[in-house]
Amino acid sequence: MPLVAGLSADDPAMREWLAATGRSTTALQELAQRRPGCGLSRALVVLATDEALDDARLRSELVLAHRDATRAGAREQSLVYTIYLFTHRHYQATADHLIVHFAQFPADEIAGSMLSAFDLAGPLEYRKHGHALAERQYALAGPESWAWASWLAGARAEQGRPDDAWALAEHALELNPRAGPAVHARAHAEHDYGSGPAATAFVDTWLAADPQAVQRRHLQWHAALQSIAAGDFADARRRADTELHDGDVGMRSATNWRLLLAGQTPARIAELDHIQRLLAEPGGWAEVFHTFQLALGLAVAADSDALHVLARRAAGDPRPDYAEVLAPVAQALAHLTTGRPGAAVDLLTALGDQAERIGGVSVEREIIQDTLARALVDAGQPQRAAHLLHHRTATRHHHAYEDLLLTAQASATNPAGHRTAMARLDGVVPAPRKTTPT
Repeated sequence: MPLVAGLSADDPAMREWLAATGRSTTALQELAQRRPGCGLSRALVVLATDEALDDARLRSELVLAHRDATRAGAREQSLVYTIYLFTHRHYQATADHLIVHFAQFPADEIAGSMLSAFDLAGPLEYRKHGHALAERQYALAGPESWAWASWLAGARAEQGRPDDAWALAEHALELNPRAGPAVHARAHAEHDYGSGPAATAFVDTWLAADPQAVQRRHLQWHAALQSIAAGDFADARRRADTELHDGDVGMRSATNWRLLLAGQTPARIAELDHIQRLLAEPGGWAEVFHTFQLALGLAVAADSDALHVLARRAAGDPRPDYAEVLAPVAQALAHLTTGRPGAAVDLLTALGDQAERIGGVSVEREIIQDTLARALVDAGQPQRAAHLLHHRTATRHHHAYEDLLLTAQASATNPAGHRTAMARLDGVVPAPRKTTPT
């Protein structure tokens, strides 16, 4: 087991952190208190709590951590620098540094906890390199490393290899039943299987033993998607309303857009004011996938005006993924919310496989394909839609959602149907809100 300044995956605090348990943050804080001069311990606390820190506190804590790490040794110093890059959202730089780090310190589990930098970096080449790196590090770590088995399981799921992902996730869970990353990888495999109630039952049982698990809300989002796949829309709405926070705009919008595409009543939607505030902040445009999630929020609210504004801004962005991918997707969403499915079909068909450049993982990007299928049906081209989704309806155990996407009905692409679906329980139908450019 590779050591990191006396800390290994067998250390109780490290085990909690790598498994993303409900005690992970507390365990790291206790570790930092026991080892006040350990720069890595201080930096790990920052990594676990960075969303709650302002920029000044984030910087000051990491400066102190780096000072202590410099005295501790090369590995600890390298890890603290990785944490600095990761917490500052410099994902490409993080990925680049991780490549160097693993060359010097193979199979380092603590560094492995930041592998998501390769997915967040943007370019497809980074994602592919991250997958290859996970495979190599698992081979170096050996089959007894539940952490690397978990991360390789996630990579296999993204590569469209659910059987391999499932086997690796189950292997990791045999070694450590509380391995959150393994459960997450299994959830991705379950999505490709369309497991439905079997997947939601597993998530509920696993979370019952650790209700405060770091990934609880995200796993509940996966469970909501499984309920949608099985046609249990009430359960999907329940999970979205009770498990997702107001700040979970992306997951809530992705859930609700799927419900609307299937002609179903959405769960509680994100407030337009909140979405607009996020779009006005620098972070709203820092990552293409995050901006895409905000566009979904606007689509759920049928705010076509704001979607047109977002599309124009994306089209003028110097970053290719914004101009070439996000702009047509946002424009297509705007067309759908105004009842012009044919125009949306043209845009999304022309985009083709380039939609992968929108970022995120396959479960999240799949919603673009869902949108195209719905638009095709509403544009009078059901056979093309059926061909588009054939691989899903032919292989997934539960695909009630896909069946509804292929059924002509009042849906999000029909303004009247959208307003009906958006009606709240008190019978008030919300009107689309006019917005001003941000």
